[in-house]
Amino acid sequence: MNDKYITISQINNFIKMMFDGNSYLQKVYLRGEISNFKRHTSGHLYLTLKDSESRISAIMFRSMASKLTFAPVDGMNVLVEGRISVYPAGGNYQIYIDKMEQDGIGNLYVEFERLKKKLNQEGLFNPEHKKPIPKFPKKIGIVTAPTGAAIKDILSTIARRFPLCETILFPSLVQGAMAKEDIVKNIKKANEYDLDVLIVGRGGGSIEDLWAFNEEIVARAIYESRIPIISAVGHEVDVTIADYVADKRAPTPTGAAEMAVPTIEEVKNLFLTKQIEISNAFLTKLNNEKHHLNRLASSFILKNPIVLYDVKIQKLDGLVDQVKKAMDSYLNDRSEKILSIKDHYILQNPQIIYQSKIEEINNKTQLVKKNMKTVLERKQNDYTLIVQTLKLVNPLNILDKGYSLVKKDGHIIKDSSKIKKEDILQIRFSKGEANVEVKEIFT
Repeated sequence: MNDKYITISQINNFIKMMFDGNSYLQKVYLRGEISNFKRHTSGHLYLTLKDSESRISAIMFRSMASKLTFAPVDGMNVLVEGRISVYPAGGNYQIYIDKMEQDGIGNLYVEFERLKKKLNQEGLFNPEHKKPIPKFPKKIGIVTAPTGAAIKDILSTIARRFPLCETILFPSLVQGAMAKEDIVKNIKKANEYDLDVLIVGRGGGSIEDLWAFNEEIVARAIYESRIPIISAVGHEVDVTIADYVADKRAPTPTGAAEMAVPTIEEVKNLFLTKQIEISNAFLTKLNNEKHHLNRLASSFILKNPIVLYDVKIQKLDGLVDQVKKAMDSYLNDRSEKILSIKDHYILQNPQIIYQSKIEEINNKTQLVKKNMKTVLERKQNDYTLIVQTLKLVNPLNILDKGYSLVKKDGHIIKDSSKIKKEDILQIRFSKGEANVEVKEIFT
């Protein structure tokens, strides 16, 4: 064994002791811009401090972070106080921050707030402009990098939850100087397709990495899209201008896929719900129709169809009375006129006008007879027509054709299942009636 070789842990611990033993490194004051900020579930803060030429890793433990009066974010310029030491497990040196103050706000953060305020005042963030996301999309577009975790997470989530949905990838730059134009181009290209939803985003990164989604032209392209857009930029703590303009904001690419499509179980539950609704509606309709049919079947008219003709018979009697009354009135009028003529003084001396009036009297007598005959014939025709009409609609006339009407206890029998042996039935023929006893029943 060669004793001149030492382990990695030994050298890292030696370097740590050198840092910890240097009084100049036990209290340092740094000015820099926050990047790669992360708040751990433990409450510790992990970040990078940088300037235009260099950077250093930093950590602020929960006990110190709980005293902060502001929320650190990427792009913020800060003043920090702490000590420089080495993290032996990683072999890197970092600053352990004890205090942190704002040193104004970084350029990116200022630009973010400026654009956010401008677009908000123009109404691009207003809820009334948000388009609804379809519950069951048939085709989904995805604007993101063709490689990386984001596209894999989106595609695998959609395939697992709703495999019936078709996906179309619009490969795009999502980082760098040319990314914003490429994102806008692909959003416009996607709008030429028959898509139900469009997912626009990328995986996590620093504020610089995500900056393409804070560009104004990207925000306006999202706002002008006719297709509903779900933004999926970075992690849950990352918020971009695209998130504010999009119709729906997802915390992660996987979350965007979950918002875009339902699960198979949700689809099954929907079908089951609709099946129950249709079945209930059908049963309700069927019961209503049965109730209506039963109400009609039990109506008084259907049980007593002859009642329909009671009104006709009564009306016929009224017409006959009117005819008789008219005839009597006419005859009385004529009789009175004849009597008045008969009593006239000229008739007392008929010889005076006999020769001149005999023909006139004869003509009038003939006219009276003719009028009476005409009236009587017309009334007789009306009477005959009414009687014939009643005969045609009279249900009992069918008996003249050889049919019979069978009753039991006053009710018409239509079904042999309604009678039994030894029942007494009343049978009505075209002429006459008979009571019979049932000896045998044939179904």
